[in-house]
Amino acid sequence: MNIKTVQLANSLTLEYVEQGNPSGPVVICLHGYPDSWQSFAPVLPYLSSAIHAFALSQRGHGNSDRPDEGYDPKDFAADVALFMDQMNLDAAVIVGHSMGATIAQRFALDYPEKTKGLVLIGTFPTFLGNENMAALYEAVVALSDPVDPSFMDDFQKSTVVRPLNPPFLQTLVGESLKVPARVLKAVLSELMKADYTKELPAVKQPVLLVWGDQDTLTGKENQHQLLQSIAGARLSVYNGVGHSVHWEEPQRFAREVEAFVKEKV
Repeated sequence: MNIKTVQLANSLTLEYVEQGNPSGPVVICLHGYPDSWQSFAPVLPYLSSAIHAFALSQRGHGNSDRPDEGYDPKDFAADVALFMDQMNLDAAVIVGHSMGATIAQRFALDYPEKTKGLVLIGTFPTFLGNENMAALYEAVVALSDPVDPSFMDDFQKSTVVRPLNPPFLQTLVGESLKVPARVLKAVLSELMKADYTKELPAVKQPVLLVWGDQDTLTGKENQHQLLQSIAGARLSVYNGVGHSVHWEEPQRFAREVEAFVKEKV
């Protein structure tokens, strides 16, 4: 996979990978906390070459720039819009996992003209009142550099039910350890304030919710909240799978993304 970088109009440099037909429908993949473009490495080989696919390492993550501030979902969403401008992309299906799904929601609200549809994995309408996320936040607040590799190892393992391929797990942990403690805290602090429940009815694009029924971070009630809030949403449930559906079922997930793109876009 050819890893590239691009400097945005706000001077930030982002790492990304790109594949597929430059004339095909555009799909942009946004990773979760505290991952990188590598989060979608299991999925990309299964995506049709007819799709023009991108996977980004968002600000603060992977080998992208780590600014001193600007870790609100609005800031991440603005980066995606600038990335699209830089790459001459008019509109895209935005695929987001966890944190990336929250950013995808914000992107659709702030840039509806650039949004063809959303695929949201393990997502939340709000982080408020989520006890598991609150517990994670308390643990992250106590972190300092260098972050203990065992913390990231335990966290990544907690997002799946089936054991991950050891080399892929090692990659995930290594990517997570690139994120300094100050960024880990800043990102999660802003996410914990996110509450889009009143805004989400404004999303008019088609939305596919993808959720594993063994997800310990977000529950089925969160998915039903989203179904009720977004008129064009539907839910795909993966039985026996955890929070990181695209790691446990990458081939099935890729087929669902393709079907969504063909049917809805």
